[in-house]
Amino acid sequence: MKALDIVPLDLTDDEVAVALLSVQRASYAIEAELIGFPELPMLHETLDELMASDEEFLGAYADGVLVGAVSWKRLDDGTVDIYRLFVHPDAHRQGIASTLLEMLALLEPTHRTIVSTGSVNAPALALYAGLGFVVVGVREVGPGIGLTDLERRAIP
Repeated sequence: MKALDIVPLDLTDDEVAVALLSVQRASYAIEAELIGFPELPMLHETLDELMASDEEFLGAYADGVLVGAVSWKRLDDGTVDIYRLFVHPDAHRQGIASTLLEMLALLEPTHRTIVSTGSVNAPALALYAGLGFVVVGVREVGPGIGLTDLERRAIP
């Protein structure tokens, strides 16, 4: 794996936001195909919508190029709710998603972290399981489209 720089992303910076949207679309196009859901909201988000997001973002840069990101919100009870985790398809299987999640855990220590992913997204489910997340529920969000809810709790 190339050396990564993991840094907070400023979505008010047009250049950062454009790069983020490009990586997001490339990544979510793969997921949409994998789960059979071309209407995946993150695939159709506009630049203005992304820039207006109230999520916090960390980006992973390899050789100065944005290759992945994670976004989250901290809920009122202190839970970290991961909204997005994506890596450009050209950078898959290099440990970037794991590195982003590990850095998030260091920056935002919490008693509980939650995330959802497509129920047929085996690579994402394996990633989360490998990092200590457990399935807490499955819900149908469209005909034949399931979302799996996962959580990781801190050891008291």
